[in-house]
Amino acid sequence: MISAAYKNLISKLQPLGISEDMLVFGDGRQDASVMLIGEAPGKDEVLQKKPFCGKAGKNLDEFLAATGIRREELFITNTVKFRPYKIGASGRKSNRPPTKKEIAICRECLLEEIRILSPKIIVTLGNTALHAVLGDDKTIGEVHGQLIGNVFALYHPASIIYRRELAPVYRKDMEKLAAIIGGMQ
Repeated sequence: MISAAYKNLISKLQPLGISEDMLVFGDGRQDASVMLIGEAPGKDEVLQKKPFCGKAGKNLDEFLAATGIRREELFITNTVKFRPYKIGASGRKSNRPPTKKEIAICRECLLEEIRILSPKIIVTLGNTALHAVLGDDKTIGEVHGQLIGNVFALYHPASIIYRRELAPVYRKDMEKLAAIIGGMQ
């Protein structure tokens, strides 16, 4: 699906020690009218080569099911196409937020995905995706649950893992998204 941007991404990542087999690209319907964009793959996503199949993916699936949005009708991808991680004192890898440089390296590839798929609605999951798509200083706390042009901003599903008090807010925002999607049909 992604040709020139894909090749350019590979050439930029090789000097950083990131090989092609470490990348995770989007998954879902090529003709989807709704595209979800997350931050970056985690360990499970890299192993399965599929976005949102780990803990955050389970949260996302629960909220999708509760609002009647079918995952198989969507296209889901990430801003950064590889797993940003840090190595702890025990030698274990753990996820970390991508750096601005990592986001910039992958942004061209993301924008080409958006251009090729041409979704009616782009759903950004968290600040990383929001900034990569809109390119401004809005924060998810300011614009969650709002439609900005064709971009609908949601908290990242992982935020519910760490901040359970966001669950009702997330559910309400998902209900708004479901209504918007329902209005498109």
